[in-house]
Amino acid sequence: MSFKVLCKNLNDTEKLAEKLANIIKDEGAFICLYGTVGAGKTAFSKFICKYLEVKEKVTSPSFVILNEYKSGLIPVYHFDLYRLENEGTGTITSELEEYSEGRILTLVEWAEFSQNSLPFDRIELTITYIDDTKREFEFSAYGDKSNRIIREFNNVNTGI
Repeated sequence: MSFKVLCKNLNDTEKLAEKLANIIKDEGAFICLYGTVGAGKTAFSKFICKYLEVKEKVTSPSFVILNEYKSGLIPVYHFDLYRLENEGTGTITSELEEYSEGRILTLVEWAEFSQNSLPFDRIELTITYIDDTKREFEFSAYGDKSNRIIREFNNVNTGI
C-alpha cells in the first residue's frame, strides 16, 4: 500500500509527523527515509520524536551513524547510512535487523545505501523537495505490520 501527501509548509509537516507518531507510539515501526539533501528527513524525524515525547535534543546522526533516544514513550533509534555508503552498510546489516523488532521506532535516513538489505517489514518514506516550503511525502509499506500502520495512517490523514 502507498499514498502521497503534499505539505505546503513546516506546520503541515509537523501535523503529518504527529499523526504518524500517535499511531506508532504503542507498537513502534521501522521507517526508511529517502530524499535529497535538504528534503526534510531529519526535520520529519525531529517532529516524530517530539510527539513521542523524546526529551533529548534530536539531531542528525550523519557523523555518528546512530543516535539513541530512550526518554520518550518508546525507544527511538535514528540511523544515517550516508557516510557508510554501499561498502559500509554490510557491517551493520545484522544490527539493523535487530532494530526492526519489538516496540521501538527505528528511523533510517539515506536508506538507499542499504543495498536492499533492510528488514522486510518496513515503511518507506520518500520526501520530495518541491520548493522552499512545500514537500511531497510518499509512504509505502512492506509487511503486515507496516501495511496495517499505513492503512490506519491514511485513514486519519485528512485535513493537511
